[in-house]
Amino acid sequence: MAAFTEADAALLLRLIDLPTAGPLETGEPARLWEALELYAAAAGGFTVAHHGPATRADLDRPGVPAAVREAARDPAFLAAQPSLVLRMGPVDAPTVMFNVHLDTVAGHEPGRVDGAVIHGRGAVDAKGPAVALLAGIRDAVSREPAIGAETTVLVQAVSGEEGGAMGTFGTRPLVERGFHGALNVFCEPTGLRYLPRATASATARIRVAGAGAVDDRPGDGHNATVLLGFLAQHLALELAGEHACVAGLHTGTRHNRVYGDGDLLVNLAYADDGERLTGALDRAVATGLARFRETFAAVPELARTAADAARVTTVDWLKRGLPALTGGDGAGALDELMAAAGIPAWPAADPAFTCDAIWLAGVPGAATAVLGPGDLAANHAHADGEFVALADLAAFAGQVSRLLRAFHARSAAR
Repeated sequence: MAAFTEADAALLLRLIDLPTAGPLETGEPARLWEALELYAAAAGGFTVAHHGPATRADLDRPGVPAAVREAARDPAFLAAQPSLVLRMGPVDAPTVMFNVHLDTVAGHEPGRVDGAVIHGRGAVDAKGPAVALLAGIRDAVSREPAIGAETTVLVQAVSGEEGGAMGTFGTRPLVERGFHGALNVFCEPTGLRYLPRATASATARIRVAGAGAVDDRPGDGHNATVLLGFLAQHLALELAGEHACVAGLHTGTRHNRVYGDGDLLVNLAYADDGERLTGALDRAVATGLARFRETFAAVPELARTAADAARVTTVDWLKRGLPALTGGDGAGALDELMAAAGIPAWPAADPAFTCDAIWLAGVPGAATAVLGPGDLAANHAHADGEFVALADLAAFAGQVSRLLRAFHARSAAR
């Protein structure tokens, strides 16, 4: 097992103490420049291949979430969210790329050590894995000096993984600029098992834009509350088993008003064909509107809403067209490498989750896996009380070291 030293723990605590939740989460700038500079300074033996934010042109692309496009209208948004690429080794050598994200969700918790456990926002997702990664690379180079000379190591330390940004201004531009390898590892909590898949998601906003009314004459307006509530139940039934999350519904807060405007959000996670699922939602909304009209056409208070339901209701896709990593690309080579490094596989029957690994989908010659210490739920990622065990960080560092040495041995043999 590679050592996770006191200096590594101190680095992790310093990173945790830098608030790096992005403005999509907080509305305030993150201290990502400081975090990345601290991380780069601790990464011995690397040169800086890239350090800076994405460009506005990077967001003029399909799949960029509407919230990101809107936020990027302010130039300060991207300027405060840089990403970093570190390189150890020649540009043209066989390459392993590791991706870590140093942004976090909102809700900053200072770092602290409690025995063999480190607590704080980002401890497990993913500042802890980021520091353990450096420990593992350090161990691999000490055991096999040709790593970093005959085999190249890239480290992407990115912004824009959290907050619904989906890597569109962090990982995606870096991959498109060629910062990837024959093996690509995304450092996320997987219980130290490699996961060759990553889901993507689409978000629909179902909007009613009608006329409101006073409570004494409810039939004079369009009742967005009843209409969207009906559609919420209809979609929950129609999309059952499709990993659809019927989420936020908002019209208003007053008791004596018929609200003519409102929104319903639906998030769709998918492991393969996103267009099939988004098409299913579009069709389900259409059938729901037809059912609503049939059900309420004769109800005086809702007759106008029923008659106009299709006209006042629209579906806007806030996020759509993102790729999913299916695990087909380079699967055989990936399995061989992981077996050689003694890294167990994620159970095939267990569902995957969403992370920036989606941006390696379809990249030629790229085997990709998600791997890291801890568990998203058990370690309270995205929640109060986030923590990571030092033993898990050391175990992950050991996996990184073994994987790099296995990759080098295979490349040298070829």
